[in-house]
Amino acid sequence: MVPRIAIPVPHSKDSDYAQRALPQYVHAVEMAGGEAVRIPLDQPAAELKRLIQACDAVVLPGSPADVDPGKYGAAKDPHTAPADPGRDTVDELLLTEAYRLRKPVLGICYGLQILNVYRGGTLLQHIESPINHEAGKKVPIAHAVEVESGSRLGEIISADTRSSATKPAERNSLSLPVNSSHHQAAQVAGEGLQIVARCPQDGIIEALEGSSPDHFVVAVQWHPERSVEDDQTSRAIFRALVEAAQARYDRSLEEHAIRG
Repeated sequence: MVPRIAIPVPHSKDSDYAQRALPQYVHAVEMAGGEAVRIPLDQPAAELKRLIQACDAVVLPGSPADVDPGKYGAAKDPHTAPADPGRDTVDELLLTEAYRLRKPVLGICYGLQILNVYRGGTLLQHIESPINHEAGKKVPIAHAVEVESGSRLGEIISADTRSSATKPAERNSLSLPVNSSHHQAAQVAGEGLQIVARCPQDGIIEALEGSSPDHFVVAVQWHPERSVEDDQTSRAIFRALVEAAQARYDRSLEEHAIRG
């Protein structure tokens, strides 16, 4: 059985962005051994639920949209981009299903932000920092992040000896070079989420993960899908998601056999 990984179309209105971005996520999932399942944003709820229920895990991709600040009780900052209600609706359906049935979740950039808001967290609407977090896809390494070595993400990174991560002296963290294409970030972590990586120069939150050991929830603020061809750590993140999806599927078969 090949795990089926749901990936929503990145944006409901910007078709050029969606067509450029989606194949990168599909390729990353397929490299990791999963089957990517495209989730459209323009279908009736019943059809969306049918597609979602047939998947084993979720990737929440990036987007040029910003989450509506009203969702976390904030006034809109002038720098905040328009929201994408179509994408938000599908993301919320995916997350509801994933949390209900403990399906693995990987959030990327905007995906981290919508996950955090879904769990009741808040966002920093615009980053003011000497570090260029909006470097864009043409800059393969924008800055470093420090990942807690004892976290799930830290274990994913450190498990492969070919990882580009290094351990700073006298710190319980791993330093990892990353790309960067965002102007917002998590501010207060949502319920059941914990901060596991920051940019060391300015403290911006760079990764969150679920606190429940039996549910794979990992979200990163950078774009590992852009670097899977050249970077072992990026591949390891997607491989961990697919492996978690396979393990969950195997457990569900065993439980079904016991009940049967």
